[in-house]
Amino acid sequence: MKRQVEFRFFYILYSLLTTLLFIIILPALWLYTYITGHYSRHFSERLGFIPLHKLKDSSQAPRIWIHAVSLGEMKVASSIVSALQEILPDSFIIISTITEHGRDMAKEIFKDQNLPIIYAPLDFCASAYRSLSIVRPDVMVFLETEIWPAWILEARRLGIKIAILNGRISLNSFKNYMKWRCFFREILCNINCLSMITEKDASRIKAIGAKQNKIEVNGNAKFDLLISSTDFRIKAEVRQNLMLNKSQPVFVAGSTREGEEVLILKAYKYILKKFPDTILIIAPRHIDRSTEICTEVTRSGFRYQLRTDLGQEAGRHRTAQVIILNTFGELFRIYSIGTIIFCGGSLVPLGGQNPLEAAAWEKFVFFGPHMDNFSDEKILLEENGGGIEVLRPELMAKKAIWFLDHPDQLKLAGKRARQAVLLHKKAAKRHAQVIQRLLSSQRP
Repeated sequence: MKRQVEFRFFYILYSLLTTLLFIIILPALWLYTYITGHYSRHFSERLGFIPLHKLKDSSQAPRIWIHAVSLGEMKVASSIVSALQEILPDSFIIISTITEHGRDMAKEIFKDQNLPIIYAPLDFCASAYRSLSIVRPDVMVFLETEIWPAWILEARRLGIKIAILNGRISLNSFKNYMKWRCFFREILCNINCLSMITEKDASRIKAIGAKQNKIEVNGNAKFDLLISSTDFRIKAEVRQNLMLNKSQPVFVAGSTREGEEVLILKAYKYILKKFPDTILIIAPRHIDRSTEICTEVTRSGFRYQLRTDLGQEAGRHRTAQVIILNTFGELFRIYSIGTIIFCGGSLVPLGGQNPLEAAAWEKFVFFGPHMDNFSDEKILLEENGGGIEVLRPELMAKKAIWFLDHPDQLKLAGKRARQAVLLHKKAAKRHAQVIQRLLSSQRP
């Protein structure tokens, strides 16, 4: 009883605050979109008004709504949708996202399936209720532990089954959730199944308040997409686009963050002493930092070229040893030609990035000590001999030089890295089967 009273209090407070904010912000947001054009596309969808033409095939059953926010989640959605179309070929699937960029990306990813793509409703009761009432999904799916209180509770009120698939909880998110455990515990009680990536994710969601009998561990659906996306035939094309000789070692620093480039350049100087033909490709996590990285490269005594200035489209040849990747969505393909791979966001305390994107290409991966957000992936590679932690650029350069001196050992380590990814194959199908079971439980 005490728990229910606490929950009602927090939910009423949450509803009042979000509704109040909505009333205050809506006029200003409408004026902002009118003047700037930002967020103007399909603004009504954010208020819950889903156009009926998007649901022209919604007579199909079952109806499954999948919500994905980031690029990573959209890739997970792609894997799960493929698995769903295999086991539930007659299902009607609708995808939602938040940003205009996310919507455009979703349309590109799902263009072959011709799935309806919509904006997610704002998380307050009226918007959530209206959109759910129009779509009327049999199952509402949130990816990677997206917890939207009003949305979840309105779905529950309408009798819609709710699932969290490919659930992940980073240490920082876990700490934040625990601060409001009495609130999130009751939200989680309304979710029918929480299909988590690892045992650690499962234990964290349980600590927040999820019931043990609703929790499953089914691996990372992103792994399936990584494996299926690695077409080794593209390596020659990528090298040609960047005008690289097959014999040249390539040092790829992927998804770097502020403060890391100077360390990478320091390691690169050490490598060049033994292997002077090595090419460095820096791929910042945020491409709007390209200008400051150019300055840092010049300050370190190197010449650089931007990716957009290379290749047949630009009509320019590569003349510099440092290439700065200022294009979006190309890093995964670039990993295919890497000899030495560094996973960014890890030499500075920013939680790291996913090292398995490179590992899928049979690449041994270097990462710094700050891999908090991808600790399971880090451990997976370390335990299988597919990756190594380096504390300083000098140590990374030393180990890189050793591997460049022992190419057979580097190739073997890369094969181990890919094998580690293959250990989690078919995760997307296991997550999709959660939806299948929820649908079966609805039928009399």
